[in-house]
Amino acid sequence: MNPYNKKRLHFRRRFLLMGKAYSVPFRKLKIGSMLTSNKNYPMKTVFTYFRLLVVLMIVGCGKQNVSSQITNPIPTVSFAKGADISWVTQMETAGYKFYDANGAQQDCFQLMKNLGMNAIRLRVWVNPADGWCNTADLLAKAIRAKNAGLKLMIDFHYSDVWADPGHQVQPASWAGQNIGTLETSVYKHTQTILNTLKSNAIIPTWVQVGNETNDGMLWETGRASSSMSNFARLINAGFNAVKSVDTTIKVIVHISNGYDNSLFRWVFDGLKANAANWDIIGMSLYPSATNWQTLNQQCYDNINDMVSRYGKPVMICEVGMDANSPAVCGSFLTDLINKVKSVSNDNGLGVFYWEPEAYNWKNYGLGAFDISGKPTIALNAFSK
Repeated sequence: MNPYNKKRLHFRRRFLLMGKAYSVPFRKLKIGSMLTSNKNYPMKTVFTYFRLLVVLMIVGCGKQNVSSQITNPIPTVSFAKGADISWVTQMETAGYKFYDANGAQQDCFQLMKNLGMNAIRLRVWVNPADGWCNTADLLAKAIRAKNAGLKLMIDFHYSDVWADPGHQVQPASWAGQNIGTLETSVYKHTQTILNTLKSNAIIPTWVQVGNETNDGMLWETGRASSSMSNFARLINAGFNAVKSVDTTIKVIVHISNGYDNSLFRWVFDGLKANAANWDIIGMSLYPSATNWQTLNQQCYDNINDMVSRYGKPVMICEVGMDANSPAVCGSFLTDLINKVKSVSNDNGLGVFYWEPEAYNWKNYGLGAFDISGKPTIALNAFSK
């Protein structure tokens, strides 16, 4: 809209009454003066202005209720409190159900929101053998997150299976590609996934290009200790693909062991020296019930160093603790959330719990639900 036309809009509106359009200056809508004035106004004019006044009153009243008609609007997130619940569809298919603290069954996405979370993280693999966390499964979960009014982070593993500090295997369909072809594959895969979401009116707030890429990704070609340059090229391929879909999406480079400052300096010094691009530095943190205070402080110090050294904000993309220590885990989460929030100039962006809904599942013991499918007190930290 041309800003110079704004003033005129305050004084004239066009109305449609009984199939006829009227353009009436607001300053002339003086029904009271018409009725009390000695001037003889035509009766048709009086009725016309009276009908317009009624319309204005109805419109004004209607506006008061617009917000109540919106279902689960996506919030503006200043500090993200979230969870990665990528296992949820697989668990549901296996017959698992999820309950609130009172034992009432709930949809897992809505349950996360009711626990105080405002964001969901979902991983995606290239061509997983069992189909879980492929494009279709990701889309189904992303739609549920959107319908629940939750922000979304997409975590690209660039593999057919788990990608982590010790395992960064190329997808089978990309095997044998040189660095140039791998760049193209990363770009096309990233762009295709995000365009699929976009065609369903879903725009993630954040995208991770790689998961826990302590030593790069897509080994051996993208192994950072062998070729930081190749790793940087792959990061840029993902970054550019994300921005081609929507420039507002923030790109995360994610490293584990958020307490390890030397690791983070090595990775991001190397990426910076090789002209890599990123918006946010992502961290994981998995302390024990006995060392969490030390690791939290080290993580906090590392966050501040990352912000100072690279001028980029930090997101804690994964946390977890032994599910058998819920009270201690709650203290760990409360302290970590407070520390991240306290980073200067709002450069601490949020905290995500990894697979809290996992109970009696794949021998994973760092969730935050009890064996009956209810959240433990650990997750109360997200509602504080």
